[in-house]
Amino acid sequence: MALYLGVMSGTSLDGLDIALIDQGEQTRLLATHYTPMPADLRQDLLALCASGPDEIARASLAENRWATLAADGIGQLLASQGLEAGAIRAIGSHGQTIRHEPARGFTVQIGNPALLAELTGMCVVGDFRRRDVAAGGQGAPLVPAFHEALFGHLGQQVAILNVGGFSNLSLIEQNKPVHGFDCGPGNVLLDAWIERKRGKAYDADGQWAASGNVCNALLARLLADPFFAGTGPKSTGREVFNLPWLDTHLAALPNYRDEDIQATLLELTARSIIDSLRSAQPHTETLLVCGGGARNGALMRRLAALLPSAQVASTAAYGVDPDWVEAMAFAWLAHCCLEGIPANRPSVTAAKGLRVLGAIYPA
Repeated sequence: MALYLGVMSGTSLDGLDIALIDQGEQTRLLATHYTPMPADLRQDLLALCASGPDEIARASLAENRWATLAADGIGQLLASQGLEAGAIRAIGSHGQTIRHEPARGFTVQIGNPALLAELTGMCVVGDFRRRDVAAGGQGAPLVPAFHEALFGHLGQQVAILNVGGFSNLSLIEQNKPVHGFDCGPGNVLLDAWIERKRGKAYDADGQWAASGNVCNALLARLLADPFFAGTGPKSTGREVFNLPWLDTHLAALPNYRDEDIQATLLELTARSIIDSLRSAQPHTETLLVCGGGARNGALMRRLAALLPSAQVASTAAYGVDPDWVEAMAFAWLAHCCLEGIPANRPSVTAAKGLRVLGAIYPA
């Protein structure tokens, strides 16, 4: 038995997902823990996604708090399982992305893996994205190789869709290298709009979006963004899709009801996913959804309506809890790093070749 922990903090900034896996011939999820993101730390991390004063000091202080939060969550998970630190081979820590600009040659995830190793007494593998970027790749998405390991046995044209703050697809087809790319906004605009207008962190089950009507003129403007025209490899982040981006489009159109804008943003998420999927893998038989979007009933219904020829379901239908796939992936990536197994996929990121990802901080 080889036990690994994966820590994932995504662009939604709602909290830290921590997964304990047993990595043998297959990956088995053994236990999980969720640590909510403190509101003040969330605001500090959000602020770091844009330029501002004293960024180096603010980023350093924020990542120390992030590492302490992760260490506390890891301690709670191990205590619940009766495990000591010595039982864990390594922690795979994604850290928190604050900038992602591969076109300019950089991506930044903070989380102070050295401090996390010190606080937990465990080996930590972090900084997974920069080696791929150094090799000319996008540095994202990194999960397609793990999706292939989990679902490559299905023997059909399968697409795995992760909907977090942003959405990304992994396309799996027999006798072909796995393909994948970011599709565009997942929950990031939906969450930002409902927080601005209703003071809520997210639109539970997509109910507010379902109460509105799609604004076709607005949708057309949003879908005209150059990002959606690309076929991949491609990746994106808050640098491109954010409330100021939405506000620019809203300013050019008549006033809409708030719920109609939310409905349009949900349609943007669904359409950008299905349009890119049809272009890249037109004969998809199964679309499996993971991430927070799998819990959004309105989004799941819309995806199914836009792709009637395929089975659209949560990864839970194949025995993998959709909430924990990404945290599991970074535990698996830690395993690959320690074993010297390349874990990027040039067919996904356009890197010059296969690379072992991650930097090791021994216990």
